[in-house]
Amino acid sequence: MKRIRSSRAARPQVRLARLHVAALAAFPLLAFSQEAQLGEVNVTSTSIDDRFGSKRTEPSSTSEISGKTIDAARPENLIQVLQSIPGVTADTSSGDELKIKLRGIENQRYMGEKPGVAIVIDGVPVFERTGKVNIDLDNIESIKVVKGGASYLFGEDALVGAVIVTTKRGAKYKGYTVAADQGAWGYNRQLARAGFAGDWGSGHVQATHRESDDYYWQSGYKTDYLDGNLRFYLGETSDFTVGFEKSDRTKDKHGSVTGAIQAELDPTGKIGRDYTRKYDVGLQKLNATYSNDLAPGRNLLVTGYEYRDHTMFWSAPQRVSATGATIPNSAQDAYTVSNDYHQVQRGLKSEYRGSAGGVGWLGGLDLRRNQYKNFNKAMVDYCARAGVGCAPANLTRAGTVLDNDVTDEAVNALYGELKFAPAPKWTLTGNARYDHLGLDYSSAVTSTVTTPFTRSKSFNVASWRAGANYAASESLDYFGNVSTGFRTPTAAQLYSGTNTPTSQAKTAPNDSLRPEHALNLEIGTRARTSILGVAFDLEAAAYQVTRKDFILAVNGQYGVSSTTMQERYENIGGVRNRGIELSLKSDRKREYTLDVAYSYIQAVFTQYDRFYQVLGSPYVANPTTRLFNNTGNLVPRVPRHTLNTTAAWLPNDAWRVSLEMDAKSWSYADEINQVKLPGRTLFNLLVNYDVKGGGALAGTKWSLFGRIDNLLDKNYWSTARGTNDSANYLTGAYDGRYDRNDPSIIVGKPRYWTVGLTANF
Repeated sequence: MKRIRSSRAARPQVRLARLHVAALAAFPLLAFSQEAQLGEVNVTSTSIDDRFGSKRTEPSSTSEISGKTIDAARPENLIQVLQSIPGVTADTSSGDELKIKLRGIENQRYMGEKPGVAIVIDGVPVFERTGKVNIDLDNIESIKVVKGGASYLFGEDALVGAVIVTTKRGAKYKGYTVAADQGAWGYNRQLARAGFAGDWGSGHVQATHRESDDYYWQSGYKTDYLDGNLRFYLGETSDFTVGFEKSDRTKDKHGSVTGAIQAELDPTGKIGRDYTRKYDVGLQKLNATYSNDLAPGRNLLVTGYEYRDHTMFWSAPQRVSATGATIPNSAQDAYTVSNDYHQVQRGLKSEYRGSAGGVGWLGGLDLRRNQYKNFNKAMVDYCARAGVGCAPANLTRAGTVLDNDVTDEAVNALYGELKFAPAPKWTLTGNARYDHLGLDYSSAVTSTVTTPFTRSKSFNVASWRAGANYAASESLDYFGNVSTGFRTPTAAQLYSGTNTPTSQAKTAPNDSLRPEHALNLEIGTRARTSILGVAFDLEAAAYQVTRKDFILAVNGQYGVSSTTMQERYENIGGVRNRGIELSLKSDRKREYTLDVAYSYIQAVFTQYDRFYQVLGSPYVANPTTRLFNNTGNLVPRVPRHTLNTTAAWLPNDAWRVSLEMDAKSWSYADEINQVKLPGRTLFNLLVNYDVKGGGALAGTKWSLFGRIDNLLDKNYWSTARGTNDSANYLTGAYDGRYDRNDPSIIVGKPRYWTVGLTANF
């Protein structure tokens, strides 16, 4: 297909439009037509690029948020925009880091566990050591959320879906942008971007700085980003794109407190110690993508990437001195372990797609070579146990190497999709993927490993999706699918052998662990409808997620070994999540608009018959534990009902005033279903004003904004996690029982404000 050349200014837009046609881009949601269903069937799935996005024949629930919407909202963290999508929640603390969750798939452990959701940034399946995701919020072109098992496309850890982030790109960023924001607790943000475009291609470079003292005690943070994108037109049908991002992040505490009394009296956590502190994180992302429309209805995509994560932090507050004396919580800088973590993810992916009449297909190759290094050492002399003096066997000297291990991970995968229309209104979709994952683990001699330890383990896992879409009319679709997801055991779970999180007894290795699997069932509808004369886009879905063989430590959350039970990881049980979701969105250009996102979830442990809760101090020779059978209990931190609504008023082209309500019902804070995390309803106000400059500033667009979060100054808990009996936050003593004064709680922020100004010229 030969392209028609256009003027310098118009060529990028014309080229992009033609590229969409040549690359089989499907039909926008608002342009449903029965005639389109009679035409060529196009594959729109991809794990590399966003140019094939569509909903019309998609058999799974999907949602999208534009970068323009994100820029207008000026979020401090990503959940402030993602909460407008039904079924999306997140673990947040201070700053802008978060762990995204879909459909109530909750992390049973809350440090160092992946979230069960694939996080994909420009085709790169990225994650940080804690499972959290950090990204420059000012460099997002779009976010797409795919629900249901997504391992058929993205592989490991896509148990219940994927969050696909595409960074800014294209000729529309030509020119210059500067911005500055100010807010409560010393928050400030500055941005500068320069964009350029021509017959050769387009690109931009931007730098962002964010900093805040934050609401929580010693939880200040600072982030600096340098990122950009360059796209080169190689010919009439091909291009080459390079994206990069470098960030430096520092952060102290997470803002947690211990128990309900401290949450009320000391909500910022001035007394006591987080388990981890003093984060210094360096991230670097680099990716390059080649695209070629080889012929009408044929496209080739190839991408290569590298993602580096270097994280250093403190952990394990010192409880006992080298002389056996108790260290009080008031000694806030007394920590025992210095952690140095290196992660490198490298990969190559390729996709070839095509169509012929009523059939479309996709074939993909996914190769990954990842490496994870842990090097942890003692910061001070300390004793492991209280009440027994500090015998040499319990004493650890400063500088002692505690962990020194390397994991090399290799992933080789093939995946594909077949889509065809057996009848005018029907589109059937089938996906399949096969992964071979290999782990090579080695641990050098440390204080806990007396001889070098090396092991290898591999997993072969197949995943798939089968679905259908029925176009009942020009404005009504029904869809359904069955899909799978999986998560493989980590090297730490297979070969732990090092200290448990309480630095007490060793966790036994278990190299017989099996991958966790999830089976997702979903039915739903998409429609263009009218309510009280107002047009809405509607999507509704009902689903069930059945998980089996999920992996936990046999002694419960952060338990320890005792004379009756050796701590180790096992495929300990199952979970079933059932729910319904509803999304209503009106035209954002109307004078009055309303968006609604509702989710109902019932998440239950179908098998979890061994949960050992530690009562009293875990720092004694044989800790006291109590056995629970949690089978049939509700999964903690999964509210039954969530509702997010945004009502907006646009009096003219310049103003937009939005009032958001975000409500969650109560949930349990623990697996034994004893302590409740109360529900809450928050209101947030956002005002935007856009105006074009005149005179010497003609052509400049000014955007002013202001937002107030927690408008009514609601007192609430952001999250609460209960595991075992905890030390009193004042005295450091254990009372031997578990109640509402033991969970780790992050208190929600009181009312706070942000204002800012952006200039585009």
